[in-house]
Amino acid sequence: MIIQRVVLNSRPGKNGVPVAENFRLEQSTIADTVQAGQVRVKTLYLSVDPYMRCRMNEDTGSDYLQPWQLSEVADGGGIGVVEESKHQNLAKGDFVTSFTWPWQTVAILDGDSLQKLLPQLVNGRLSYFLGAAGITGLTALLGIREKGHVAAGANQTMVVSGAAGACGSLAGQIGRLEGCSRVVGIAGTDEKCSILVQEMGFDAAINYKKGDVAKQLRELCPGGVDVYFDNVGGDISDAVISQMNQNSHIILCGQISQYNKDVPYPPPLPADIEKIQKERNITRERFLVLNYMDKQEASVLQLCQWIQEGKLKVR
Repeated sequence: MIIQRVVLNSRPGKNGVPVAENFRLEQSTIADTVQAGQVRVKTLYLSVDPYMRCRMNEDTGSDYLQPWQLSEVADGGGIGVVEESKHQNLAKGDFVTSFTWPWQTVAILDGDSLQKLLPQLVNGRLSYFLGAAGITGLTALLGIREKGHVAAGANQTMVVSGAAGACGSLAGQIGRLEGCSRVVGIAGTDEKCSILVQEMGFDAAINYKKGDVAKQLRELCPGGVDVYFDNVGGDISDAVISQMNQNSHIILCGQISQYNKDVPYPPPLPADIEKIQKERNITRERFLVLNYMDKQEASVLQLCQWIQEGKLKVR
């Protein structure tokens, strides 16, 4: 059978910005027959995520991420429908997902590597299983529960950077659902800031490309910051950390401003910001959602319930 697939054509270099030419769309073939335990799936959705920048390097800089190989098919989170099955638990028409889904139109996969999906849990919006009800939503929910120390009634203020992104937009809403009394987002356009406040229920949002972020934070978080959901790192994070309270918490989710640079993860803080962090006893621990997969099932059900109840808005 002839298929189309996307392969890694070249590497951008450790400090390079990726370009379209780093990838190549090509025709390939797969077997016409499915072996015992396998299924043939048609790809419906692929998730393209910031962590994949690290996989474009020969060394990902991480022990849990494997690099993509040159001229080999790229892979990541994906969803598809079973077209033919020789696996006892999967039938034709089932929707399935995997963290290592190949970027190709049709694939033959080991049935044991796939997870069956129930579309009714997300009101039929299958793609949500790669977002709000998938690894993105899990990262937001488990990050807040495991590293945020949010307590209902504690009058906590949460700040979210990269707040209009897939994870950030969920994190702000979940922070509110878990008990934060004030949620402030940081994003890069007036339109994004408007969506955060008008649709997602944030109390306020800062356009970091306009005006002084630190000054706006002081105005919008008069009692300081208790929880910081950090997606970006760099100067924005330095501005937030400088206004965090004693014994507050940073949820270290991502450092997207640093992904095209050859720096360790998490990147070290500037000396003056590190001093503030230590003096105020601010926690800043690396967070990896894959370490909490024992809580995956219950957490996905919680996310799906919030989606069904309209408490978690998804774009």
